[in-house]
Amino acid sequence: MRVEFYGLVFETSLVTFQLNAPWRATALEHRLFEAVRNITKGEVEMSPEEWRIHVSEPKVWRAALTSTSRVLKGWQEEADPAAERRTWWWILEGDTNADGYDHAGEPASVWAFLRAGLERGGPGERDKGEDIDLDGFSIRIWGEEATGKN
Repeated sequence: MRVEFYGLVFETSLVTFQLNAPWRATALEHRLFEAVRNITKGEVEMSPEEWRIHVSEPKVWRAALTSTSRVLKGWQEEADPAAERRTWWWILEGDTNADGYDHAGEPASVWAFLRAGLERGGPGERDKGEDIDLDGFSIRIWGEEATGKN
């Protein structure tokens, strides 16, 4: 399947949306995962340490990515415009050795994590900004080896 991620294009047969440590994840991370669950209507792999939804159809991928974007834009709009400004962006990560495996011995993949930015302060006050890594919610774009293709 062809996966377009904000201008980057990947060929993969599987994408996984993941909520790590659900008992510790933020409300925003849970909202993102639920939005994907509602779109995919797929079965969720649940364990105490992580929940996963696998997507293998391009149409479902696009709908799930659009849904996460809507949740994030809604979160931005919830901020009080006089006192807070919210931003978000995706961070892509991946690593591989010469044999195509990452640092943990799994086949190489590209991971997408979220970072949220909060800027607080009113007129005449110094801005107080902070960045928060929302690494509880992630997207894994699998490599061909990981999905069983050669």
